[in-house]
Amino acid sequence: MRYFTLLSNTSENWALAYRKKLVLPADLSQWAEHQRSLGKKIATLNGSFDLLHAGHLHMIYTAKNQADLLLLALNTDASIQAYKSPLRPIVPLEERLQMVAALSFVDAVTFFEEVNPIKFLEKVQPDVHVNGAEYGHNCIEAETVKRMGGKLYIVELIDGRSTSRLIEKVKQCG
Repeated sequence: MRYFTLLSNTSENWALAYRKKLVLPADLSQWAEHQRSLGKKIATLNGSFDLLHAGHLHMIYTAKNQADLLLLALNTDASIQAYKSPLRPIVPLEERLQMVAALSFVDAVTFFEEVNPIKFLEKVQPDVHVNGAEYGHNCIEAETVKRMGGKLYIVELIDGRSTSRLIEKVKQCG
């Protein structure tokens, strides 16, 4: 499956800028080792980031403030369909990657095929992994992050800001 066919209305400059932040899954370990050799601390955050909203921005910005670099990892379309719904995502992977890469506080973006981010975390071995309060300190990532010497940082959510709530609001407008 091709993830990176350029959109016809995407300017060449944007495509180049977006790809400068893209780290392919096969290159994650090498990227992380290089950043550490420069003395950088790495924070990771993962999710679908479908229908980017203010709650996402709050979480991403908070994650950036936990380390020198923020690596944002997005679920592929297939992994979202497997754990959320066959009707999701609403926005395809390449467009989601482009949107989050456009944020100044995101240093690098990547993606993962699996339903959970364990393999991604094992490749990167982040100093800090950030997660939302809805998953808590006993989230699926906790054991892996701690085993690798990292710490978990939990972000309190902004009440009423969620993709599910946004979808419901759009349906009501229809």
